[in-house]
Amino acid sequence: MSNPSIGIERQPVMPAGKTGPYPRRWLMLPALLAAMFMAQFDLFVVNVAAPSLQSDLHASQAALQLIVGGYAFTYASGLVTGGRLGDLFGHRRLFLAGTLAFTAASVLCALAQSPGELVTARLLQGLTGAAMVPQVLAVITAEFPVQERPKALSWFGVTMGIGAVAGQVLGGALLGLNLFDLGWRVIFLVNVPIGILSLVAAKWLLPEGVSATRPKLDPLGVIGISGGLGLALVPLVLGRTVGWPVWTWISLAAAGPVLVLTLLWERALIGRGGQPLLNLDLFRTRTFNRGLLVNVGAFASFHSFMFTLTLVLQDGIHLTPLEAGLTFCPLGVGFAAASITAQRLVSRYGGLVIAAGMLIAGTGLLSLLVVLQLSGTDTTALRVVAPITVVGIGNGLAVPALIGAVLAGVRPQQAGGAAGILTTSQQFASAIGIAVLGTVFFAALGGRTDTAGFASALQWEASFSFALALVAAAVSTRLPRPSRSAVRVAASTTAPEPAAQPSLEAPGR
Repeated sequence: MSNPSIGIERQPVMPAGKTGPYPRRWLMLPALLAAMFMAQFDLFVVNVAAPSLQSDLHASQAALQLIVGGYAFTYASGLVTGGRLGDLFGHRRLFLAGTLAFTAASVLCALAQSPGELVTARLLQGLTGAAMVPQVLAVITAEFPVQERPKALSWFGVTMGIGAVAGQVLGGALLGLNLFDLGWRVIFLVNVPIGILSLVAAKWLLPEGVSATRPKLDPLGVIGISGGLGLALVPLVLGRTVGWPVWTWISLAAAGPVLVLTLLWERALIGRGGQPLLNLDLFRTRTFNRGLLVNVGAFASFHSFMFTLTLVLQDGIHLTPLEAGLTFCPLGVGFAAASITAQRLVSRYGGLVIAAGMLIAGTGLLSLLVVLQLSGTDTTALRVVAPITVVGIGNGLAVPALIGAVLAGVRPQQAGGAAGILTTSQQFASAIGIAVLGTVFFAALGGRTDTAGFASALQWEASFSFALALVAAAVSTRLPRPSRSAVRVAASTTAPEPAAQPSLEAPGR
């Protein structure tokens, strides 16, 4: 049985006599995307700064891993709750609060004087990012008409790509320039002007919301979902560094039962007429489920590849952080250009755009395997630029189209919860990909420090990433064209929802 009161039920406050889409939606988009840029930038920039952090703060390997991975841990664990809080308090209000808190947490990172202080600030940064980011997709889904949404989501994809590459390039450049003799601290202070500009613009441009029914927070759901994800993420983030001791396996084993019990609680809460943290109706649509599955494959493949390639460039080919970052520039340009192009193709070809993107990314990985096999000890950054650019183009085509496909059948009333689930699946997939394929990479490396050893290890990782890309491509062919889903969404948002409507689309669809 559906629960129509779950999720947001707020529309922008329009001037009297005005109907239709929010008129300032394109002006507000840069303010939203600036916040997304900060969150994505901070996922990657600390990887480049890790040696400087370790040297300056005298951080242990475990502390360094927490500095790097702690952000991802609280970020991924809190995204579902962040989406729900947006449903509860309004996406505008939570976006403003989250952006302000994220900017403040960035300042705390820059002021840290010990590893413990920086770990705490990074955990806080991830938590505030989890409050901020789901509102970006939720507002895009709620305020952009279905025919404009692919274009808006393509810019979301561009921002993700630019944020990831900027973390490598801008981070390396800032460390190399050592502005004001601040060293690594400047990589966090970059967020301050961006955050302030985003706040000012959002305060002016984001629409207010009016809720017909105020949802209630589900405390047990929050504890269960966040706790279950945390039990899985902590060993995934720290396991390789600490040598996979017994507690990591116990934590992983406990995560499943905790999440299952939480889902049972959510079902029971629905049966009693309550409002659960997770909108389980979303999982009744095959489009949403298949889209999440493709998300997992795509993000696990891409992020594990980025992680291991960074290691090869810096430790295997011995590039400086700035040189390694510049090597990623063509990948970022390819990603951004393909993301812009993707929105023109999605309405015509639907899920085939995602499949084509993943196949192109797979072709890039396959060509990289050939280059590494032929180069061996002579592997250089210049020789890998062309293959990794192809990988960027493929992912740039796939990611915005994939986000659009997942959210195409989601009503504005469900946007916050759906955005939280989607972004959680992306971050969780990235953590799994880095943990599993990173383990494959280091096992293949076997303690070698020469260029040929790193090239050989990257071949193993790229082989598994290639397989994931193929699986994602195969599943994505079963996704419907967003244009067909859009028709259903447009119809559903202009008519009252039947009280007993079971799902957004027939389960067999």
